[in-house]
Amino acid sequence: MQTHDVKRKTKQKKSKLVGRGGLRGKTSGAGHKGQKARSGTPRPEMRDIIKKLPKMRGYGKNRARTVNSGRDIIETVTLAVLEANFKAGDAVRPKNLADLGLVKTRSGKTPSIKILGQGDITKALVCYDCDVSATAIEKIEKAGGKVIKKS
Repeated sequence: MQTHDVKRKTKQKKSKLVGRGGLRGKTSGAGHKGQKARSGTPRPEMRDIIKKLPKMRGYGKNRARTVNSGRDIIETVTLAVLEANFKAGDAVRPKNLADLGLVKTRSGKTPSIKILGQGDITKALVCYDCDVSATAIEKIEKAGGKVIKKS
């Protein structure tokens, strides 16, 4: 017996090739177009994870902050707060109020300030670059202070 006479007991089994063209006709077993016809379609476990994720509905809690982030932010401060935190003759500016922690800065920006007339004031303060209510102007000037309007 020669080596070229040796034969197998069983036939060699060929695995079916999918998506290679030819053997299986037109679309080669992959169907028609679309994502599932392409190679490497989503794995079944990924599909299950994606289906469980909730769809985003609405804008969430802080739409005003996220959608209109460039708007002018106005913080309010009362005369009672100024009375407690400033000495007579001090200058009241938005930067000073932020440094003292009386108003919050938002992403590094000092907000616009409006001074309201709640409470009493006995110290002469000079207010720069702040919006001031009519009653607050009256009380500040009565105490000997000044209000210098925004420029």
